[in-house]
Amino acid sequence: LRIPPIRVAVRSVEKTLELAKSNAEIPIVYEDDALLVVNKPAGLAVHGGSGVSFGVIEALRHQRPQARFLELAHRLDRETSGLLLVGKKRSSLTTLHEMFRSGGKNGVPGADKRYLLLVKGRWMDQVRHVKLPLYKYLLDSGERRVRVADEGKASHTVFRLRARWKNFSLLEAELRTGRTHQIRVHLAHLGFPIAGDEKYGDFAFNREVQKAGLKRMFLHAWKMQLSHPLSGEMMHMEAPLP
Repeated sequence: LRIPPIRVAVRSVEKTLELAKSNAEIPIVYEDDALLVVNKPAGLAVHGGSGVSFGVIEALRHQRPQARFLELAHRLDRETSGLLLVGKKRSSLTTLHEMFRSGGKNGVPGADKRYLLLVKGRWMDQVRHVKLPLYKYLLDSGERRVRVADEGKASHTVFRLRARWKNFSLLEAELRTGRTHQIRVHLAHLGFPIAGDEKYGDFAFNREVQKAGLKRMFLHAWKMQLSHPLSGEMMHMEAPLP
């Protein structure tokens, strides 16, 4: 059991204003009594910690002080934009957690999550199933990293080619498992790093695309399909590319 050092954040007036401002920039895609779906901007953490004092969930709680329950149903990397689900009831949150964990197995319907991403290089396969085990480890600095390794956990990503140019390819990624940094590490291992990925990407390539105007990692949680956690009705949600 690893317990990180406890840090108590002092909320100044400036930090409260920053919190309110960040909250104003989070578009709501869908909302009902059970759940809230937002389109998370790139660069905003989903929760406070790891060097940031607040994130999406803190911003939502700040905006809705009357809300009795708001909890993340899953996570996105700070650099990733797109669809993020928040439970508004414990019963719906528990069901959503089971959906994301099951991957559609053991009789529990899963959530179909699709991402859009730009990679370096010419991707040739129309559809490619990547099943490479992923191992999570910590650097000496305490930073979390992931690599492909035999001792890692089973991981499955389905990539589909959507467009291809001389030096770039636009892909759609379907997550069959939900490992940390799964899409990023699978692609980097295959030699197709995501444009703008500062952890696993090609740093010289990143500098080139940054000069051309790409100021972030090109990874976006684009579409999601799942059964409503309480009614069971099928839901289709989409957040277009920024």
